[in-house]
Amino acid sequence: MSDSLVVCEVDPGLKEKLRKFRFRKETDNAAIIMKVDKDRQMVVLEEEFQNISPEELKSELPERQPRFVVYSYKYVHADGRVSYPLCFIFSSPVGCKPEQQMMYAGSKNRLVQTAELTKVFEIRTTDDLTEAWLREKLSFFR
Repeated sequence: MSDSLVVCEVDPGLKEKLRKFRFRKETDNAAIIMKVDKDRQMVVLEEEFQNISPEELKSELPERQPRFVVYSYKYVHADGRVSYPLCFIFSSPVGCKPEQQMMYAGSKNRLVQTAELTKVFEIRTTDDLTEAWLREKLSFFR
């Protein structure tokens, strides 16, 4: 069973982009959307966004294909503190091809480790990606 699981490498250029994104100084919301290049069996950059809300990000994700997202979010805590958590969001829509699903699921952990992220979330439909959903998920972290 485990022999059939395809784990894709992370494109070296994407690794560098993720490293820089991790240490960005800007205070707006920003996102990196990544996809699996099936032919190269590699996770590659699809698109980058600056100053993008969760709702705008939702509209950029395909409804029937999986994607990986690293999202820098300006989070205002209940006590007024502001933090900028980096969130890894695995968009894994219901109804996409099982082969695609397996490639993404098999590559997720390596990508999370490469990007050194701890706030890892999954959505099964792009409609789930809202500000309220993200705030609820982040409320578990102090």
